[in-house]
Amino acid sequence: MVLSDEDIVKFQALYRNELGMEINREDAYEKGIKLLRLMSVVYKPMTEKEYKQIQKHRNDTLPLLINKINQYEPK
Repeated sequence: MVLSDEDIVKFQALYRNELGMEINREDAYEKGIKLLRLMSVVYKPMTEKEYKQIQKHRNDTLPLLINKINQYEPK
């Protein structure tokens, strides 16, 4: 992975805007590369099949959750 000069400048701006601190080019490059590596490991787009499975699971379990919550509500 490589960050372009433009990417580094954008990362420095984001860092400054979000954290209120300046960061030099070397640190911006290092942190930017680490962020990209993290995102490539963590982020995996979901297939439509996986999305449907998750939605089905949510729909199946939501009534159970609501029932449990209602059991513990003070009356």
